[in-house]
Amino acid sequence: MARYKETDGSQDLLVAINLRNQIVPDTFEWAIDILINKIDISLFEENYHNDELGATAYSPKILLKVILFCYSRGIISSRRIEKACKENIIVKALAENFEPDHDTIAHFISTNDAAVENLFSQIVMQCYSLKLITGEMFAIDGCKLPSNASKEWSGSIADLTKKRDKLKKLIRKLLFQHKELDKDEKATKKLDKYRETIGDDKERREKSLKRLEKKLRRLNSFLKNAEPKKGKTVPEIQSNITDNESARIKGPHGYIQGYNGIGIADSGNQIVVSAEAIGSGPEAGCFTHMLDSLEEKMKMLTGKEKPLKKALIEGDTGYFSEENLQEAAKRKIEVLIPDPQFRQRDPYYAEKKDEKVKKVSKFTVEDFTYDKDADTYTCPAGNELEYKYDVELRNNKGKQYKAKSGTCINCPLLEKCIKVRTSKNPVRTLYIVENKYDENLSEKMKEKIDDPVYRELYSRRMQIIEPVFSDITYCKGMNRFTLRTQKKVNIQWLLFNIVHNIGKCMVPLGLKRGA
Repeated sequence: MARYKETDGSQDLLVAINLRNQIVPDTFEWAIDILINKIDISLFEENYHNDELGATAYSPKILLKVILFCYSRGIISSRRIEKACKENIIVKALAENFEPDHDTIAHFISTNDAAVENLFSQIVMQCYSLKLITGEMFAIDGCKLPSNASKEWSGSIADLTKKRDKLKKLIRKLLFQHKELDKDEKATKKLDKYRETIGDDKERREKSLKRLEKKLRRLNSFLKNAEPKKGKTVPEIQSNITDNESARIKGPHGYIQGYNGIGIADSGNQIVVSAEAIGSGPEAGCFTHMLDSLEEKMKMLTGKEKPLKKALIEGDTGYFSEENLQEAAKRKIEVLIPDPQFRQRDPYYAEKKDEKVKKVSKFTVEDFTYDKDADTYTCPAGNELEYKYDVELRNNKGKQYKAKSGTCINCPLLEKCIKVRTSKNPVRTLYIVENKYDENLSEKMKEKIDDPVYRELYSRRMQIIEPVFSDITYCKGMNRFTLRTQKKVNIQWLLFNIVHNIGKCMVPLGLKRGA
């Protein structure tokens, strides 16, 4: 029988370790160490007021190195970062053997919004100096991540009021049941037999009531001054008691309570040039603001007055609206944002690749006759469509006209009129967009995206921006926000993107070192 050396895992060791030697060249921690040592921390230092009195503080550079490295390993909780400072040799090396506590780390992250924005810009500048940004093509998209808020505490003001009333009834009911149970001596004796197994029943019931009463106090406190949150496409969007600036967002795996991290990445090396986290509201609504941010960053990098003059900016169908297209045209920036139906017109997605699919040309608005006096439209079959109400669809305002129920069932032109029959009683509707602009850029964009050249260019969008979000959420493990309120979440989203950008700097920094 084989014999093995005896081991003792409980034995203490005294090992001589040089912390500087733990930061090995060409690694991620090495890239963090180099780049953070280069940055200007004057904005971080504005929060320190211990020039003459008070205890000495941890250097912002040390805290940044620790936080960014821990984030890159999916450690985004301040308590877990504190633990890593005590146990992880690389973190200890970056912290230069200091062990900041979780309060210090959490306070540092949540209070330096302007300084972190400036840090993001400085890292982008370092990426540009390493020739990682081309400025030729950009892609914009959003990454939906859950936040430190529960869906349980979401709902309209009316829904939350109903929830509070139900909770009140439940508490009254439980109080009555507890009083009755306490009066029943036989029931009390039976429960006492199982005290060793289930514990003190009276104590358990009191704890349960306290939890419910705490929930009720939270609801009462919120509803006391709460006002309905107005949406752009719906009358009211859901509020949240825990973090009212977060939103109920439809993610890839169902609805989440969280924020949407918007990013604009460069096509050269997938460097995120501009980033911001938003709560409620569709992505399309922040397009103008993100253009401002992108132009500002590219002016800083290139020194040009119009740095996006020859660039192409791509966005998915969520950014398609006349207002966004007009805004880009006003700035003389070329954009490629397809309409939601562009894939239906793509020959690649035809049911039979080898055979031409016979398409029936559908009636358009131009085929309907408008009666200004009656405010009605007449279809090619002679039926009238009456005005129903004003609507807002994809940030475009307009009017909806609809035929009477039963009019279209036996119409001989039904196949050319209604695109998809989803009902036994199909009814034709018209959506007439208000012409706020002299030129309809939405129709021009439809023609543009149907061009094979631009379809090929658009296929690059996913290669630019989607790997960025995969790297942040899957590879790095930064898949949720731990802070609350849009201001603090935006700090964390910028830090996530800084980690991604630093990862892209590893190879060119290594080549520069070896040159």
